[in-house]
Amino acid sequence: MTQESSHASIWLIGAGRMGGAKLRGWLAAGVPVSALAVRDPNPSPEMAALLQQHGIAEEHACPPDVLVLAVKPQVITQVLDEIAPLAGPNTAVLSIAAGRTVASIARHFPEGAAIVRAMPNLPAEIGRGITAAFANPHVSESQRELCDKLLRAAGQVVWVDDETQIDAVTAVSGSGPAYVFYLAECLAAAARDAGLPPDLAERLARATVEGAGELLHRSHLTPAKLRENVTSPGGTTAAGLAVLMRENGLEDLLRETVAAAAHRSRELSE
Repeated sequence: MTQESSHASIWLIGAGRMGGAKLRGWLAAGVPVSALAVRDPNPSPEMAALLQQHGIAEEHACPPDVLVLAVKPQVITQVLDEIAPLAGPNTAVLSIAAGRTVASIARHFPEGAAIVRAMPNLPAEIGRGITAAFANPHVSESQRELCDKLLRAAGQVVWVDDETQIDAVTAVSGSGPAYVFYLAECLAAAARDAGLPPDLAERLARATVEGAGELLHRSHLTPAKLRENVTSPGGTTAAGLAVLMRENGLEDLLRETVAAAAHRSRELSE
């Protein structure tokens, strides 16, 4: 972070799994504790210990430069009614609350409020997340840069120009880690059915998904090319892929999966 952004005041509302991941990322990036405030009525014991360890306050006297909303969608309306008065005319509101549109958040603030809607994902907990963000027209360039730096502390950031794309982002990268974890579950189950002991099946499935993901991360090759590199004509991998790539196979199943998740995201934001 730049000197300027590191001293911007940041108030985090909600320090659960995702909010906590952001907070740890900011601390690791060198954001001074004096610039941070965290409000969470029921922090986990681990988070309460972290807040006490660093002496992070619940709020400061002046309106924050960035007000970060990291609460669950089902309680955000009540929370916004309580915390909206904390924002000043120059405060940027950065929401990572799933399923809440910019318009639904803007209703709680004065007209012209600068609002950024972001969709992070679970690997943010280890600094390997990816976040898609959308800014309304009232967000200045400097506010956008500051929000970008705050989000980037937990991984990659991409910006979209159309807010409706956030629903597809939610279905792909937001929910995607669960799909990958389920793949590991299913691979382990298949390994057991193939005759491997449960512990070995779990270990092989887990290490395979971990290693393949890391190779994908490090390689400049496309996923298709990496797949081809593993596949010998007429070999064992080709036989397995023939099942996954048949009609109504994995590609069609994932299209249906993403479409269902995107549809649900749109329902939740209405």
